[in-house]
Amino acid sequence: MKVALVLFDGVTFLDFAGFYDVITRLKYFEPTKDTTWDICGLQEEITDELGLKVKVNKVGPDLAEYDLVFVPGGMGTRALRFDEAFVRWLEGARQARYLVSVCTGALLLGAAGMLKEKRATTHPYAYDLLEPYCQQVLHSRIVHDGHVVTAGGVSTSIDLGLYVIGLFLDDKTVQSIRRQMDYPYVVQGLEIV
Repeated sequence: MKVALVLFDGVTFLDFAGFYDVITRLKYFEPTKDTTWDICGLQEEITDELGLKVKVNKVGPDLAEYDLVFVPGGMGTRALRFDEAFVRWLEGARQARYLVSVCTGALLLGAAGMLKEKRATTHPYAYDLLEPYCQQVLHSRIVHDGHVVTAGGVSTSIDLGLYVIGLFLDDKTVQSIRRQMDYPYVVQGLEIV
């Protein structure tokens, strides 16, 4: 499986890092050992909401080449959903086997037209911003509708990662990963529609 982790200026890095830490563990297990990932953006260097900088390893790749495309949130999403170049690039992911977002990353999937006729969630403070983009906003931590998985606020990124790896690994393995991470919580507020 080939994973694209999308970054942009104004991202919340915890949205990214929580999911990244979990999803990259797929490489350690036989059924998913061929998993690869790229940190993708439209520029070589990304700056988060507070000024932290990170370099991407793929600038503007064709997102149609990926099986799973992950979009985190952050204050930058508010303006970025109106950025034609970014939205057009993200639209390339339309046929991915899985489209995944956390927090206001759902606004970007929505702006790219990927949430039409889907139920979705986002950060609780942004439910109203998500409404125009999807069939229904569900007030849940994780919503899985078809090939789209959306998740709530920042801390949900770890829950989301554990849920997504559970699509590929058995529950015993997922729980082992959770314990290895010393993550005491189990996924709550899951809606599969």
